[in-house]
Amino acid sequence: MGSPVPRPGARVVLVDDADRLLLFSARNEAGGSLRWFTPGGGVKSGESHEQAALRELREETGLTNVALGPEIWRGRPWVTVREGVLYEVRQRYYLARVPAFDVDTSAFEDVERAAISGHRWWTAAELAATSDVLRPAELPELLASLLMDGPPARPISVAG
Repeated sequence: MGSPVPRPGARVVLVDDADRLLLFSARNEAGGSLRWFTPGGGVKSGESHEQAALRELREETGLTNVALGPEIWRGRPWVTVREGVLYEVRQRYYLARVPAFDVDTSAFEDVERAAISGHRWWTAAELAATSDVLRPAELPELLASLLMDGPPARPISVAG
């Protein structure tokens, strides 16, 4: 397959005014368990990570005019294969605080419609109690720290 192709990504840690975190779900290929992850996706050519984060947020939630906060986490690189191509994914996570709203997924791309099985708002306690797979894996602790201490002075390295 050769050397992995770099795939920069931008994700949004979207927290509402009730301190709930929005996550999307997909079924794991190997088993039936759910995997939950923040809104976001790949950075397109000519886009900054921040521009990609806002575009993905608009496509996946319907939100526009969001004040994107600081980069809070940086994912350790991981590899994946899509359509026979090996990619090395490097994600940056940005914080955004918003009022509670109804998620609008009508602008999903075909690949998102095929892969994403649902979405929900999570409290820190619900995250800590779930047996579902979370990305990043340390999400319960990361969210609790973020809510208690605010954004870190510089991005924290996370799994994914």
